[in-house]
Amino acid sequence: MRVYVVAQVRFTDEARYRAYQKAFPAVFAQSGGRLLAADEAPSVLEGDWPFHKMVLMAFETEDAARAFLEGEAYQAISEDRRAGSQTVAVIAQRLGG
Repeated sequence: MRVYVVAQVRFTDEARYRAYQKAFPAVFAQSGGRLLAADEAPSVLEGDWPFHKMVLMAFETEDAARAFLEGEAYQAISEDRRAGSQTVAVIAQRLGG
């Protein structure tokens, strides 16, 4: 069942986050997922949004998403993401299961 990973990012050390961002495409290319959106200026329609960026990725299954996110290659580059940002991320299932 297709799932989506939604991440909201607040930069705390932009240089470290940019190092992660630079390494991300090569690591993500091996994931089998699709990057649907990555926006540093999304339009907020309602409420307060204290973040600097949102990211939306699609994977064929939750197992595939978790394999990427928990995998050695992604975890290695995520050291810079964790050092350079505060991130809230969720996995959401496609409507209708």
